[in-house]
Amino acid sequence: MYAALMFMAGWVWYYLIVRQVVFNLTTAKPLIKKFRTEKSLDGEPLMNINAQRFLIISIVVWMLLVLGTGALVTWLCRKHSYLYISFFIGGLIGFFTFIGRYGPSISRNFRDFCAAYYRFVPADNLREAMYYGKVPAIKAQLEKLGVPGESVIPEFKD
Repeated sequence: MYAALMFMAGWVWYYLIVRQVVFNLTTAKPLIKKFRTEKSLDGEPLMNINAQRFLIISIVVWMLLVLGTGALVTWLCRKHSYLYISFFIGGLIGFFTFIGRYGPSISRNFRDFCAAYYRFVPADNLREAMYYGKVPAIKAQLEKLGVPGESVIPEFKD
């Protein structure tokens, strides 16, 4: 009974904590790189350096949570190894549950990125379009800034 509870706790641990680190590494990092590489008509990058700093801080904080909770579970279950094995198997099942939903080419991930990182875009109209998460409006604003939308916005799989 306790093993089933720990299995479910491992899945929830993955879903709430580990998935954020995976999002940062597979979606936010590549998109920030694209936005920082492309320049608008005035020569400014589409996203300022603070986005990269925010990403690094986010990765560090979430990794501390991942490692801290993993260590806490291991310490609390040290006398009953089947409990922490169940916990980490639940986390592994959570990983495989969401394996096809990673990366910037998933439209929901791109919208989530826009919702989190719109504040680092200096161009007002592009920032507003990213805030609302409307891909056609984002493409239109990119075109106005002299940046082809295809160079920043990935082609979506879904």
